Amino acid sequence: MRNEPAPEFSSKLEWVNSAPVRMRDLHGYVTLVAFFSAGSAYCQNVLEDLRRLQVKFAGAVQVIAVHTPKFQAEREMALLRKACNRLQIGVRVVHDPDFVTWQHYGIAAWPTVAVVDASGVLREYIVGDRQGDALDALINQLIAEGGIRTFAGQAPQLGNAEPPTALAFPSGLCLTERVLYVADTGHNTILECTLEGRVLRKFGSGTADFMDGNSAAASFRLPRGLSMSREILFVADTGNHALRRIRLADGDVLTVAGRGTAGQPVDGASANMRSVALNQPWSVAAAEDRVFIALAGSNQIWALDRMKNTFMHVAGSGALALVDGDGRDSAFAQPAALALVHSLLYVADAAGSAVRSLQTSTGKVQTLLGQGLFEFGDSSGQRSDARLQFPLALAKDPDASAVWILDSYNHTIKKLRLGGGELLRFDVDHKLQRPGALAVGQGSLWVANTDAHEVLRIDAISGAVRRLPIGE
Repeated sequence: MRNEPAPEFSSKLEWVNSAPVRMRDLHGYVTLVAFFSAGSAYCQNVLEDLRRLQVKFAGAVQVIAVHTPKFQAEREMALLRKACNRLQIGVRVVHDPDFVTWQHYGIAAWPTVAVVDASGVLREYIVGDRQGDALDALINQLIAEGGIRTFAGQAPQLGNAEPPTALAFPSGLCLTERVLYVADTGHNTILECTLEGRVLRKFGSGTADFMDGNSAAASFRLPRGLSMSREILFVADTGNHALRRIRLADGDVLTVAGRGTAGQPVDGASANMRSVALNQPWSVAAAEDRVFIALAGSNQIWALDRMKNTFMHVAGSGALALVDGDGRDSAFAQPAALALVHSLLYVADAAGSAVRSLQTSTGKVQTLLGQGLFEFGDSSGQRSDARLQFPLALAKDPDASAVWILDSYNHTIKKLRLGGGELLRFDVDHKLQRPGALAVGQGSLWVANTDAHEVLRIDAISGAVRRLPIGE
């Protein structure tokens, strides 16, 4: 396909957030045609780079993000629209559920960016994430070749934004005896609430930024996972690729690690923890001496030693796979959620539609449920037959030998009996929309019903549902 005219978009494709665009309308620009799937952490890194490049080269660059689904649920236009709004995607998106454009461009993997020059010729493919520098250099080269339109650029006109809501895509929960903490992800804040849903304090200005300071001045960017230890609330600040902490005594926010852009951490101590690179931290689990971090973009579990102030690579080779084994010989598939019970860490492995366990003392990883990267579905029963689809949250039941699971792309709650037991479906009389965070306590499941912008309290026995009026 290289050095040939870029294929035209089919007229049958559905544009998600803009009017239809034709390739011939983009002559005179460098055009980046990016192929992504909604749930992929790799793809989310690429989308960050594309937003940045679209701004940096305004007037010279156009971005078209082509959504080709990995999961069956991602074929649903409603789910894709929510994903675009939740990720604050900022570029034009077209839905390609049948892989038509994917095949026309000869794409083989997510994410891939096809780079088209100002004359409409497909010049190069950039495969994988964290390729922002390579794209930047190629764009500069194509601009230098000439043929670029010379008028000032304008940001694309994007539609279908979410209506204002009290909560926006809540994606993290942490429960204590008296307080519920909520990551109000779409508003870039953390809320401290009573168990009845009344907001006591808000941490973060609401501006998507990367600033430490007091509760009003500090800022987060798309925060997700929460965990507390010793009156410190740890935050997986996903959009900033950082681990943050909130000192609950005074509300001060401090960056523990992370530099604001995706990268690979290294073992050991660092004189400046702000220089430590993290890649899509989605969840945290805090203990007395360590804080475990699920790095979805690295397919790994890392830990911060709070006494020595060092980072440790606990498990995961970095490959996107389901491989059991010891420590770095194991492999995860986009670990999305952690639940720590004594020395055992339960992991929701989203891209593998799996539940894993990790012995923190030995690093041994075992798959409890899940068969492979493309083995997903919606079925209960014996583990060999049971299937999940992109689980995003889990929690150990304190009163039973079982793990609760949010089977997010199936919009359901399920319960895995430990000790080789079955997977059971837990039905509730309330519509779940990609639920993304879970806490268990006081006889209840506390569920962030993410795409419905709400938090629910669900009786763990009867399934009775009560919606918390947070911020209303």
